[in-house]
Amino acid sequence: MTAEIRLDLGDVTLRGTVTGAGPTVLLLHAGGERRAVWVPVAAVLARRGFRSVAFDLRGHGDSSGRATTLRALAGDVAGMIGSQPAPIVLVGASVGGLAAIAALADPAVAARASGLVLVDVVPDIEPARARSWLDFHGLGGRYTRLVEDVLGSGPALLATAGALDLPILVVHAGHDSPLRDVDVDRLRTVNPRVAVAGVPAAGHLVARDAPEALADLVSAWLCGIRHGTVSTPGVAGQDL
Repeated sequence: MTAEIRLDLGDVTLRGTVTGAGPTVLLLHAGGERRAVWVPVAAVLARRGFRSVAFDLRGHGDSSGRATTLRALAGDVAGMIGSQPAPIVLVGASVGGLAAIAALADPAVAARASGLVLVDVVPDIEPARARSWLDFHGLGGRYTRLVEDVLGSGPALLATAGALDLPILVVHAGHDSPLRDVDVDRLRTVNPRVAVAGVPAAGHLVARDAPEALADLVSAWLCGIRHGTVSTPGVAGQDL
């Protein structure tokens, strides 16, 4: 069961898709993608008793506006969270994950969240490595303003993530990723509630490369939250 929805946020109109019924999971895609990338993930979550909501980010897909600053994306994510029944688990890929962290800097927004999944992203990836990865994949010139704004926000994002009092799962791609173990370790150092799991078959765009594996990880972790068994850090590479 799916339904199309619309969210008007003043300067932008976001288009989204709701799938399934149950506790709400907000799915935030990576830059250059659109909400359709989550369709197979949403289908698995629905079969396992979760309701997912996936919006096209501003400047992507069927949504209006331009994606030029992290602050604008974070404001949109806050609006998405406010439009849905709490508590909400956020699943954000790449810039979608960073926008989720930025939105959660607002205590009123964070109070509506019960968990955060970061798909192959952490708050403060090394800027030169990130630029090199983007240039190699021909993405460096598409979102120049947004990329530089995001890369300049690393310390603030890390501080926000470190202060979050909710379970966090980092899903680490197995190859073709700008993320390194040292980046994940920094996040685990500042927040003991961070767990890590790997998807060896996937590159950076995990939802595109291995949607079923990602859905399995996320749904198992969500069930752990639901039953109160997710409270301590996981082991890197271990499915939760």
